[in-house]
Amino acid sequence: MSSKDAEHSKHSGRSAAPLDETAYRILEVLRDNGRVSIAALAEKIGISRANAYTRVESLVHDGVITGFTARVDQAKAGLSIGALVFVTVMPQAWASFRERVLEMPDVEWCAITTGEHDAMLLIRAVDVSGVHEFSTGVIAQLPEVRTVVSVVVLDEVIRRSYLLPGDLPERDTEIPLGMTRWTPASPGRDTLPPR
Repeated sequence: MSSKDAEHSKHSGRSAAPLDETAYRILEVLRDNGRVSIAALAEKIGISRANAYTRVESLVHDGVITGFTARVDQAKAGLSIGALVFVTVMPQAWASFRERVLEMPDVEWCAITTGEHDAMLLIRAVDVSGVHEFSTGVIAQLPEVRTVVSVVVLDEVIRRSYLLPGDLPERDTEIPLGMTRWTPASPGRDTLPPR
């Protein structure tokens, strides 16, 4: 693990000091344009350049901002197929499974989940045969894996880089009982060490 990964791991998943309105406004601006200059950021937020620089550095140091990256149209970059791969993991194999997934370049995103499957991976491929090769030839061959179910993504309707608390609407509607079923995590899945 590189020192950068170790530093990210040290901060990820932990709460930093509570964010104030200025910090949220900085995150909103950076979500729309991560390449905005500090001067332009300061002007949009209504603070000094020195304050904007200090605030961004603090958000990075506290692990609130975990990096800066370009958003890429996967199809235009040559990876026209996306697939969700749902995996059921053998009991007591979580640490090993996690380490193996971290080494897989095909995986864009992975989450440990509750419910019927234990993990969900978003993968990218050049064509459908690439999805098949990954699902049956890579992930299903792991000794940690019990079952694999793959579904090809037909259309990606929305993908936000991140949400902020202010994005979530307040809802006063009463939710009828029985509309949602929550499945708790099996033992060991809720205590995975951070990446």
